[in-house]
Amino acid sequence: MKYMVDFTALGFLYAFIFFRRWKSKGKDVLFVNTLMYIYLSFVLYFTLMPVITALPFVLNHPYTPMNLVPFIDVLAGRGDFVRQVVLNVIMTVPFGFLFPLTQNRAAKFSRTVFFCFLMSLGIELLQPLINGFRSSDVTDLITNVIGGMLGYGCYVMFKPILFWTLDHLK
Repeated sequence: MKYMVDFTALGFLYAFIFFRRWKSKGKDVLFVNTLMYIYLSFVLYFTLMPVITALPFVLNHPYTPMNLVPFIDVLAGRGDFVRQVVLNVIMTVPFGFLFPLTQNRAAKFSRTVFFCFLMSLGIELLQPLINGFRSSDVTDLITNVIGGMLGYGCYVMFKPILFWTLDHLK
């Protein structure tokens, strides 16, 4: 039920603000931006949700600062570090692929990586604030950026096909 509040808010935000704005710019813009919106909604689901129902309790638990030792779990052999690293890379591959498409095909590698870094940093800083059981880790930040870089590589490889497809959506 807690998640439904967030998904309802995201649905209203899309329907009453973004859909109208993107639809007026053409089918290709609507399609790509909607894909990015759905992707970001899933990222929120897996990393931060529930958000809205957690807001009244944000200050009711101690804030655990970010672990600043890169790959400490890997080096110490703690937990399921391989799974965590792989999932963090996979999570941001779509960002690296879709972000340049949302930028009118003008996003360069450095801009894509920078925005992937900002998204990941925001998530990592907010996780322990919204939910006292979550922690943030510089390893997640590094692996998320690597995923964004791999996604951009996929974007570059498939760019001719993507542009041909998007041009036919207009």
